[in-house]
Amino acid sequence: MDITKYLDEKLLNRYEFLNYGHALEILSESFPEEWGELQEALHKLYITIEDLQTAGGNESPIPKKFDDVLYPYGWREIRITGDLLIKKYPRLANKKRGHFEDLPDDEITIAGYIDGHNIDFVKGKVAFDLEWNSKDQTFDRDLLAMRTYFDCGLIDVGVIVTRSQELNDIFRQVTDSSGSPLMRKYGSSTTWLGKLKYRLDSRRNGGCPILAVGIGKGCVENERLTAYNKKLSELH
Repeated sequence: MDITKYLDEKLLNRYEFLNYGHALEILSESFPEEWGELQEALHKLYITIEDLQTAGGNESPIPKKFDDVLYPYGWREIRITGDLLIKKYPRLANKKRGHFEDLPDDEITIAGYIDGHNIDFVKGKVAFDLEWNSKDQTFDRDLLAMRTYFDCGLIDVGVIVTRSQELNDIFRQVTDSSGSPLMRKYGSSTTWLGKLKYRLDSRRNGGCPILAVGIGKGCVENERLTAYNKKLSELH
């Protein structure tokens, strides 16, 4: 598939895109408003050296950059719960291939069959999650949530943004407050595109189309990085 039909050159130069289940086509053709807002968030994302040096998880300023763009458009975090109601209908005795008898009292309810599935942003029938620097098992939770929403008819497509491998080049250059390279903080067992790809290749998203987006070096402010490297060279 030629993704250049759906993505402009600026995004292609700054991000890596992996398209599963025709997610990109679905976003472009069926949800142009939501896809336009997501593209705006991607265009506006610029990461500073200070952002990289800040602790990960909820303390990182990077997820907040998406909040600032998407929240005013009505994107919201959603959690769903649901019970499973099972009804049994015995076949009528005098009909070999006929109707089933309706026994409304013969029912089983499994409470909490669906529970605790959160997605960071949902608007219409599009889901969006960002995983910057969590344990890579977080992807299993995200994909299970998206396939559950999809199976319930709540969404038609999902987008997951994470780090691209090429950011490792920057993590090896930039140091933390103790002088150690950030690569130690952004390890291989945390959330990055390679850890998401093999999960998608093994269909852990079920039938839910997923667009995986890797944040590349083009998202790091070049002027700040140049100044940082210059300062390091002067110190040495």
